[in-house]
Amino acid sequence: MIKSMTGFGRSEVGDAEHKFTVEMKSVNHRYLDVNLKMPKKLNFFEAAIRNLLKEYIQRGKVDIFIFYEDFTEDNFSIRYNRDVAAKYMSYLQQMSEEFGLENDTRASTLSRYPEVFTMEEQDIDEEGMWKLLEKALREAAESFVETRVKEGENLRNDLLLKLDAMAEHVAFIEARSPQIIAEYRQKLEDKVKELLGDAKVDENRLLMEVTIFADKVCVDEEIVRLKSHIETTKAALTAGGSIGRKLDFLAQEMNREANTILSKSNDLEISNRGIELKTEIEKVREQIQNIE
Repeated sequence: MIKSMTGFGRSEVGDAEHKFTVEMKSVNHRYLDVNLKMPKKLNFFEAAIRNLLKEYIQRGKVDIFIFYEDFTEDNFSIRYNRDVAAKYMSYLQQMSEEFGLENDTRASTLSRYPEVFTMEEQDIDEEGMWKLLEKALREAAESFVETRVKEGENLRNDLLLKLDAMAEHVAFIEARSPQIIAEYRQKLEDKVKELLGDAKVDENRLLMEVTIFADKVCVDEEIVRLKSHIETTKAALTAGGSIGRKLDFLAQEMNREANTILSKSNDLEISNRGIELKTEIEKVREQIQNIE
């Protein structure tokens, strides 16, 4: 099973007090790049979230949006700081006596002084919140992976067809290569006879020329490596897993061999096939960029 690097997943999980909505989407990336967007009050869950995601994702640029709704009405409390109020009253009384002023402090006035009353948020039930958030994350991740697997299957089938087309081009080049040498020998013999007339052709000299030509245009090694790379790529696609980097390397190697064949070729049919082979390899390389 192979997976595409593009996908989308969404989940909503909640209870009477809280609700979490998680959305995930991804595009191609060389490594795993997770971008988290969530309320600041959930920041202490970040490490746990990233660790959880590694169970589902190996590569890709992933954007995760977490929305949180709190339905509790009594999620804060007001605290009366008696000691602070007492200090204010003490100093106000002292000022009244020192300056001969009337101490007309009222409770409503004193309550507005800094720190007499403070608003405190009640303790957050981290364990309970994490249970809900974890469930939402896993549901979204499973949906996300499902879309990746579905697209990955389509990619696999398309790549196998392209690899078959590449194998046909390689088989043609392999079959055509010996014919080029035979045709070159015949042309060389005909040219020599045309120039020398009835004179006897030096067979050793002719053989030497053909051997030099054959060495220049020989693509046996390139053919063997190309066939091996194609079979290895097919095997990797069948085995599945996180194979994107491996396939990218194989595609680069296939492109290198195709370039070498073209540089050695002086035959129009092989050159045409070599160009078609390179075109297929480029298509394969583009598709491989989408595989995890």
